[in-house]
Amino acid sequence: MLSGFIGAQGKVHSGEENLPFTDLVGAYGTYEIASLYNKSIMKGTSPTLFSPDRPITRAESLTVLIRLLKLEPVQGAIAAFKDVPASKWYFGTVQAGVDVGITEGTSLSEFAPEQPLTRQEAAVWLVRALKQSGTSADTAPAFRDRGEMAVWAVPSITIAQELGLMKGDGGMFRPNAPITRQETAVLMNRVLETGDWASRINQLPASGIQLGWQYNQTTAQYEQSVQKSAVNTLSPRWLFLESNGTISQSIDRSLITWAGQHNKKVWVMVGNRFDADATHLMLTDKSKSAAAIKQIGDLVRNYSLDGINLDFENVYPYDKAGLTSFVQGLATRLHNEQAVLSFSVSPDLGTDWTEAFDYAALGKAADYMVLMGYDEHWAGGSAAGSVSSLPWQQNGLDRLIAAVPAGKVILGLPLYTRDWSLNKDGSAASSAELTLAEQNKRVTGYGLHPKWNGTLQQYTAEYTLGTVRHRIWLEDGRSLSRKYVMGTSRGIAGFAYWYVSSESADIWPALRNASRYAGYTF
Repeated sequence: MLSGFIGAQGKVHSGEENLPFTDLVGAYGTYEIASLYNKSIMKGTSPTLFSPDRPITRAESLTVLIRLLKLEPVQGAIAAFKDVPASKWYFGTVQAGVDVGITEGTSLSEFAPEQPLTRQEAAVWLVRALKQSGTSADTAPAFRDRGEMAVWAVPSITIAQELGLMKGDGGMFRPNAPITRQETAVLMNRVLETGDWASRINQLPASGIQLGWQYNQTTAQYEQSVQKSAVNTLSPRWLFLESNGTISQSIDRSLITWAGQHNKKVWVMVGNRFDADATHLMLTDKSKSAAAIKQIGDLVRNYSLDGINLDFENVYPYDKAGLTSFVQGLATRLHNEQAVLSFSVSPDLGTDWTEAFDYAALGKAADYMVLMGYDEHWAGGSAAGSVSSLPWQQNGLDRLIAAVPAGKVILGLPLYTRDWSLNKDGSAASSAELTLAEQNKRVTGYGLHPKWNGTLQQYTAEYTLGTVRHRIWLEDGRSLSRKYVMGTSRGIAGFAYWYVSSESADIWPALRNASRYAGYTF
């Protein structure tokens, strides 16, 4: 009978009859084990046993940490490590931890999931997961065995000690000793009982704007795709500028009704089909510009639309003033209808493709600027490469928010990639656009072994078909999570996705995790 026992590191537990496992009598971490078990954070090694003194494996420990942070497993198509195949029970939690950057492997290709986690590794994982920093490697933690600590672990051990999370025993930290399942329970429970960390973890993240464009789908198909996604703002492609300078429309009222029933906004996209001449005709003819603004405004009023997403691309540089004036006039009309205007732009790379965009003036007139953070390398270009590497996208976003307040910026993410056929010199011969589901089929169908590029923050893979060499810069839950976290760190208004239905099954769980984890402040 356990009565009033206070373990060396644990708390009092009231009685043996309430214990979830039969092997906890006399265990110092009984309270913590029971608490985490009741929260579904830790489970036993069998229905009746917890095995408190058994070393916890790296896979088990990461799973506990993922549950503690209320993240969900991610069943990605691209395994982060060759020793963590999709058939293993811990595959999803390892993928989730890697996606948000909580953990790394023992090497670039191995995670060692069944290997016991050492105490110093536990300190590193926990401090990283809690986003704690501020201690240099020269700061010595107050333990007598500091000389046994790995250089890379010293800052985290110091922080964990300062926060009161890891205390050691008799002045010793035992950095290379395996951490037990019981010690892990005590450690994780301390996180939940430190300050207001538990309430922050339990708080639902603010989703911001999550815009998803409709493309190549019927209304019914689009609705089904949206229901599986994080999208809260629909952007059907219903209005287009025609060659005669007028606006054509194909509005489906049933989607508007459905959106209202499911608490979704509708921002109808108005496109110019990349037609520079039609755009020039409309922008330079005041009567046509006024008619277009009136027609769009009337449609917004008559169909009770929430907003418009204006997507004018391939605009002549000499139409810059006319484009700005048109956006200003359209914004005024939409605001009179209590609707919002978002304007889609490509990153400012100093080329004639974006010379027509006065980013500051457009950002002042429109409610939101949607940065199309993709097509870094485009179909027909001579250079093969990523659709959206993180450094390229980050540079484009930072340039935009230098001209437009971050709170008015929406970052567009690619749910597609390209399979590049290469010439002998490595240049692009041609490319095929792939949805992410199609991308993953090629990875599995051709038995590819993607490699993570730490600079680009995405996987790459190569294969040869006949005599032609192919290369793919892949987008998956890991690469898109890194972009999502980067965008969130800038304080932007939200994200947009080109296009809904082209994602693979891992994307929405990964981005839900990224949204939740990026919102944590400890």
